[in-house]
Amino acid sequence: MSRVSGATIRKSQGKRTFDAQAFFDSASVSSKVAEVRRSETIFRQGDPPKHIFYIQEGGVKLSVLNNVGKEAVVGVLGPGEFFGEGCLTGLPLRMATATAITPSTLLGIEKEEMIRALHAEHTLSDRFISYMLARSIRLEEDLVDQLFNSSEKRLARTLLLLAQYGKPGKPQKMLPNVTQGMLAEMIGTTRSRVNFFMNKFKKLGFIKYNGGLHINNSLLSVVLHE
Repeated sequence: MSRVSGATIRKSQGKRTFDAQAFFDSASVSSKVAEVRRSETIFRQGDPPKHIFYIQEGGVKLSVLNNVGKEAVVGVLGPGEFFGEGCLTGLPLRMATATAITPSTLLGIEKEEMIRALHAEHTLSDRFISYMLARSIRLEEDLVDQLFNSSEKRLARTLLLLAQYGKPGKPQKMLPNVTQGMLAEMIGTTRSRVNFFMNKFKKLGFIKYNGGLHINNSLLSVVLHE
């Protein structure tokens, strides 16, 4: 693990985006860079929470295990997102397991250091609050999606979210290695249904397979269709 420095704010497609690693370095916030392999566990459900993480590159899935051993994926996160923030609320144990779904670069910050930085650095606290509000809204949208939308719409929306559709900069055209089983767990349906809809999306030109899963923005039409 090592630390590097750089500009705190960088321009992307004409928009100003937050460079977390550079900010932590310039503000003397103690952080460490971790390179994790695909399928590597970052922390487990039930572990004592000691760090909060920021994804620079790659992807991470969050999953929970019930008391009979059934696992459910509750979120897939990508670059620019925090996870493990439950440690800041005083939770004694991790509520979920975090696993890298592709080779990833993470920033790890000890919870005491993050709490100090949030109080001392307004740029960071503003960014973090905005992120948490956006994530809360997304969780509400996920609930509405589960309650009222068909599994086809839920799958289309999940793929667009994984592709970071609507975020600053260009959407991520090729998704990390997310399996159909994982998608089925995320949207609450069976793997066979996911396979059926993925084949349908492919025939319609919404997605394609070429060294990975590529998402076309036209997939949004499935979400918007009544």
